Amino acid sequence: MAWPPIIQYTTVLLLLLLPPCATDDRLVPGKPLSPGATIVSDGGSFALGFFSPTNSTPAKLYLGIWYNDIPRLTSVWVANRETPATNSSAAAIISSPPMLSLTNASNLVLSDADGRVLWTTNVTAGAAASGSAAAVLLKTGNLVIQSPDGTALWQSFDHPTDTFLPGMKVRIKYETRAGERLVSWKGPGDPSPGAFSFGGDPDTFLQVFIWNATRPIWRSVPWTGYFVDVQYRAITSVIVYLNVVNTQEEIYITYSLSAGSPQTRYVLTNSGEFQLHTWNSTSSAWAVLSDWTGGDCVSYGYCGPNAYCDRTGDPSTCNCLDGFEPASLQDWSSGRFAKGCRRKEALRCSDGFLALQGMKSPDKFVLVGNKTSDECAAECTRNCSCVAYAYANLSTSRTKGDVTRCLVWAGELIDAGKIGIGDGSDTLYLRIAGLDAGTARAKSNALKTVLPAVLTSVLLILAAISLAWFKFKGRLSQRVRHKKITLDDISTSEELGEGNHGQDFEFLSVRFEDIMAATRNFSEACKIGQGGFGKVYKAMVGGQEVAIKRLSKDSEQGMKEFRNEVILIAKLQHRNLVRLLGCSVEADEKILIYEYLANGSLDATLFDNSRKMLLDWPTRFNIVKGVARGLLYLHQDSRLTIIHRDLKAANVLLDAEMRPKIADFGMARIFNDRQKDANTHRVVGTYGYMAPEYAMEGVFSIKSDVYSFGVLLLEVVTGIRRSSISNIMGFPNLIVYAWNLWKEGKARDLADPYIMDTCSIDEVLLCSHMALLCVQEDPDDRPLMSSVVFSLENNGSTILPTPNNPGHYGQRNSAVEQIGDRTENSMNSLTITNIEGR
Repeated sequence: MAWPPIIQYTTVLLLLLLPPCATDDRLVPGKPLSPGATIVSDGGSFALGFFSPTNSTPAKLYLGIWYNDIPRLTSVWVANRETPATNSSAAAIISSPPMLSLTNASNLVLSDADGRVLWTTNVTAGAAASGSAAAVLLKTGNLVIQSPDGTALWQSFDHPTDTFLPGMKVRIKYETRAGERLVSWKGPGDPSPGAFSFGGDPDTFLQVFIWNATRPIWRSVPWTGYFVDVQYRAITSVIVYLNVVNTQEEIYITYSLSAGSPQTRYVLTNSGEFQLHTWNSTSSAWAVLSDWTGGDCVSYGYCGPNAYCDRTGDPSTCNCLDGFEPASLQDWSSGRFAKGCRRKEALRCSDGFLALQGMKSPDKFVLVGNKTSDECAAECTRNCSCVAYAYANLSTSRTKGDVTRCLVWAGELIDAGKIGIGDGSDTLYLRIAGLDAGTARAKSNALKTVLPAVLTSVLLILAAISLAWFKFKGRLSQRVRHKKITLDDISTSEELGEGNHGQDFEFLSVRFEDIMAATRNFSEACKIGQGGFGKVYKAMVGGQEVAIKRLSKDSEQGMKEFRNEVILIAKLQHRNLVRLLGCSVEADEKILIYEYLANGSLDATLFDNSRKMLLDWPTRFNIVKGVARGLLYLHQDSRLTIIHRDLKAANVLLDAEMRPKIADFGMARIFNDRQKDANTHRVVGTYGYMAPEYAMEGVFSIKSDVYSFGVLLLEVVTGIRRSSISNIMGFPNLIVYAWNLWKEGKARDLADPYIMDTCSIDEVLLCSHMALLCVQEDPDDRPLMSSVVFSLENNGSTILPTPNNPGHYGQRNSAVEQIGDRTENSMNSLTITNIEGR
């Protein structure tokens, strides 16, 4: 007698929901697996068995792996995606169920009752085990056919479906150009292969795509060498350790999770979204932590050819690349960008290149073999059809020798983007019609000739002669002149380091008599600050509020500081660096004109009890992040590598919205691309902020600035001046005080009482931890500013190492004491003898 259909389906459902008939983690020959039985991994996280997806008919069964320790059926791997076990009735499945068997030839075979093979592994006869193999479900969710000696003959991780699990690889093999791809389900209840796939680009090895069939719909940035042992915090309880591994045989992405994390996975959804999911036990549901494919701006080619989507603003916008204009102005203004942009003027072979920083490099590039940066530039320069190039060093601890990538483009530039300066971005060198080829490189080559100081001064004075009248609003508009000065004309190796900085820059030159009038003859009523090199006044010039810095006549360092300020600040452009507007060079007067910042220096507010309430924790946190971004730009992302050498609270200025800008580049030094450190016989800086190796040995590097940033970070967190004695419980300085609280597990006590009502304790602890990493005694232990920025911007998404002993001074040097105590904002100068170079 045939069973009614409702009884048939109910019976199959009960069969699938019965407690597993086996809990062993392996399958061996002669003991097949049938519906209702499962293989469970060691620890119980995963199960292998037969399942029927949600919204699927009970008479359609799949062999798969799912999470065994969560109540919601979530498959992570399916064997027979295209050939489910199906019958016309559920009764037929019950009477003749499918079976999974491990053969003596070391292959898994899924067959139905009629002996038809629905799915099988592909272990070849040569690789088959000589003895009895076993199929083992590992605690990672990986199903592995193992030989008796433990050799993996086949594994499910090499044949993913829609899910990317910890320990799995998404890779491309260099020799065969083959690799794994995630393939979406066809629908929510249909595990058969869908239209979307995710994987590495087999043509370039350097980027990852999501395709809809064969059409790309999303593309990652081309790999620049970042994400090597990167750690980021997805949520408080989930830490993801992401790695890109580049070997001689393959390049692949893999990841792991912190101990105790809930079940977490990447999944390619049936709608083409690549998401990071984690299990929320409270709501008994999967929470989406990240989605890399949401929004028009990340869609492949959204802005059309020769255009880019600017993701640094809010909202994101489409823009034409430099030298291009909308192909259809009507479409562009209507928000239809598919036609992209066209070149304004045809290129010539002699045209130069413009450096565009913080870019997502376009697609359709040609990968050139290992080249130096100069060779990469030459490769594109000598080819008249080359319209752009980008260079990066991919060398890691896992690679042998230097591994670099030179990308060149010809024709249209597709899917470019502006993503901001960071580890994943490129500097794209774009050939521009009419641009002088001499400006092809953003980073200049090593300076071949150093001009004597006397000649430098003469050239500087000559450069002050007006080249053209600059029309400017206000009563001084006819007296303000627009100048062009060449860096080679005024740079010296002693203060700036070697480097051929041959590009010109422009700024305003104002007559000294007009500055006298604007400052009311340098009246004390106009003075807003004073430092070791002179005084700063507020004035109106050309109808604009400005800050006028008058260098002291009796300062021996005045001309050197003046040259540094003019050269560096006029060349550097960043939202967190103060902007130089002009200068005045007449007789023995040396005057610099800056943008006026309404809230003055950070120390004037941070250490003033009547004003520090203006600095709640969100404001302070934004300030330290801004200073960190400014330092990162100086060290890594600007066209020059700059060591500031006097970073302190007095040299961080705040605008009307309390946004920070680093100021005072009088003691800065330029490094060339391969220079790691340098030493000097004249140590300049401010006591307490100087790194020990600099103060005691005269050796400085970018890590010297990192140390100064660490001290500044402690001051911002605590509200205590680094030289204060009364507020640090008898400890010799702020660093030692913070270190002892950290070791005792009392880092929370570092928080300034003024911020307790507004602070996030996690952010305070993050800043305290980062500060102690920055002030470590060994410069090699201190992080790079790129790591600092990443941690601060992602609110502690990295697992930070435990800091080692900090570097600090046992007692003040009398020479430093004498100068440093004169004024809080003074520049300290200390001469050190018998210095050994490094």
